[in-house]
Amino acid sequence: MAEFSRGRDWQELFSELCFCILTANYTAEGGMRIQQKLGFNGFYKGGYDELAQKLAANGHRFPNARADYIIDARKVAKDLPRVYDFKGKDARIWLQGVKGLGMKEASHFLRNIGFTDVAILDRHILGLLAEHDLILKMPKNMSRPQYLETEKVMEGLSDRTGLDLARLDLYMWYLKTGKLLK
Repeated sequence: MAEFSRGRDWQELFSELCFCILTANYTAEGGMRIQQKLGFNGFYKGGYDELAQKLAANGHRFPNARADYIIDARKVAKDLPRVYDFKGKDARIWLQGVKGLGMKEASHFLRNIGFTDVAILDRHILGLLAEHDLILKMPKNMSRPQYLETEKVMEGLSDRTGLDLARLDLYMWYLKTGKLLK
């Protein structure tokens, strides 16, 4: 969990935000590989065509859409340290204005930069909750109200286990995948 520390500069935060944008409907491993290869400069400099080409060359499933989201996210890059002025759920609301960030991606970003009070409800976590009858079924898509309702289930588990939401979803993700990734 030390990897998920607070107090990063805006460049590190922007690179992490790009990683979270990349992983949506893709893989954490692929997002990490691209993040390591491109680094901050690869995400922050250059135009749309150049970035889309780099993402495609590195095997991303949706290079054009992700390049568009990352280019758009540059508008907030220097303001990203402001997330530390908020509690996790309020920071997540602030991040909802970033194109390409839904509840899950914003929660993923916040967890990766040190917040412990939001849940990353991906298909692995939802599957585990459904397998144990903690939710009725695994939804294909989640509205904001559904996400918040399911997050309350995770908060109940957090209270019962004594694990904060960041540790709990990381542990549950490990149970489903056998992997520990950011």
